[in-house]
Amino acid sequence: MKKVAIVTVAVLALGIAACKPNNADNNSANETAVENNAEYDVNAATNDSVNAADVALNSASNEVNAAGNAVSNASNAVENATTN
Repeated sequence: MKKVAIVTVAVLALGIAACKPNNADNNSANETAVENNAEYDVNAATNDSVNAADVALNSASNEVNAAGNAVSNASNAVENATTN
């Protein structure tokens, strides 16, 4: 009977030890979540700045095209005035 009791206590002790939360795993998961959130924030900030730069470049390109068109129109107006 003593052997059964000893084996039972040993099995219960192992079962309880197996159910004990592993703080290292929890800390690792929390650290991973923090790193993932930081990476998301960096990517979002990078995307925002890239989008802003694209908008600025497109706007500048449009202004250059408009200026080129104005010069072309002025040239055509001068040519028309001299022809007529």
